[in-house]
Amino acid sequence: MDRVSRTLRAADMSRHAAAFVSRATARTRLPLDYSVKSLRIVDRVVDGLRRSGDDPAAVGPALQGLGAYAGEVFVRRSGARWVDFDDEMYGLFRQPVGIRSPDGRAWNPLGKVVNRFELGTGESVYELSLLFPGRARTAPLTGCAVGHVK
Repeated sequence: MDRVSRTLRAADMSRHAAAFVSRATARTRLPLDYSVKSLRIVDRVVDGLRRSGDDPAAVGPALQGLGAYAGEVFVRRSGARWVDFDDEMYGLFRQPVGIRSPDGRAWNPLGKVVNRFELGTGESVYELSLLFPGRARTAPLTGCAVGHVK
């Protein structure tokens, strides 16, 4: 499947994600609330698109919107920022934009969504969130001592 259009720009991605959420929630009432938990919904929606057997080109805009939404979750929850990929990064990720985490690493949520569609459940946007630095914990740790281990 062809990757997302190279005309996407980092400066537009937050607006692109918001427009996708507006359209998706108006039609389907998906609970896309920019929480890390909602990334499980992204995985399930991609699975549904995959099962539908639609032409990959026909679902490209939906995959692009889901990828923009996933990236925006990282931006809002983890202090990441949208970046335009240079030619080297584009060659690696096959996407024109991605996100950069506070520690400087580049991440590819749009590509992860495409991979989920192309390769199946071995790829997961939600599982990517578990690897992301600076992610907020969903529940406080209990019974753990802070400090050094003896």
